[in-house]
Amino acid sequence: MKKHPSIQILVPDLDELILRALTEDLGSGDVTTRAVVHASQKARARIIARQELILCGLSVARKVFRLHDDRVRFQARAHDGGLVKAGGEIAIINGPARSLLECERVALNFLQQLSGIATLTRRYVKAVGRHKARILATRKTHPGLRGLEKYAVVVGGGLPHRFRLDDGILIKDNHLALSEGICEAIKGAKRGKPRGLKVEVEVNTLAEFKEAHSAGADIIMLDNMSPALMKKAVVLARGIATKVARTDRVLIEASGGITLADIKRVAESGVDFISVGALTHSAPAVDISMEVETIHVRRVRRR
Repeated sequence: MKKHPSIQILVPDLDELILRALTEDLGSGDVTTRAVVHASQKARARIIARQELILCGLSVARKVFRLHDDRVRFQARAHDGGLVKAGGEIAIINGPARSLLECERVALNFLQQLSGIATLTRRYVKAVGRHKARILATRKTHPGLRGLEKYAVVVGGGLPHRFRLDDGILIKDNHLALSEGICEAIKGAKRGKPRGLKVEVEVNTLAEFKEAHSAGADIIMLDNMSPALMKKAVVLARGIATKVARTDRVLIEASGGITLADIKRVAESGVDFISVGALTHSAPAVDISMEVETIHVRRVRRR
């Protein structure tokens, strides 16, 4: 089983996030379940994949039930990052019937959304094939869910890239519009940057690429370039590095509406990274359901 970074590290406020989600869904209580299901009833349920998927969010689903009712027992049948076939069993849950029903939608929402991101990311990673390019997430995440969504990208085989604006310098077109040009922006960033941070700059043309490279950018993002132009930039960077014996080779990132249909051509250009906003802002939720199999009904003696 491949190890992934601890979800608690990437999402330190996980318990708080889950409790907010439960409060959002439950309100003052599940009136339907309370009206129909007796408080003493026990139930057993199965969480099942209705389509082939890369599983993600299992520990989140477990916590949903535990934080709501610690009497619930959650037994995993799969693991994050694992391929689950259609009809495959993800988990078995036992406990008070009311609690199982009250947590069902919140647990499934997390599982479906995170597994959807992991599944789409894995498709991009596979499409790259033998080429070296790594798939990056972006900051195009749903507000409040960035840590979870970045975790899902990692589970799918991608890299999280920047989590926040304070953990990486990325000079984009709007920064350049307010500066005195690429060279000055890079020089200013290098003078004022915190120790250890690399300076990345976004460019749209080969002329801008040359300027960014000569100014000492650590990473250059090729925004909305064709794969043919990307390849020229890669060749150009290698040639410059050879001439000046530059040991800290500039890294090259491709970005801008890259889809599964064209990602192989982008990877073939020789870029180091490919950033894909769609991994988090447009990944379709996968189909996962929870089925209550057996309920032990408390018999009430008639008088």
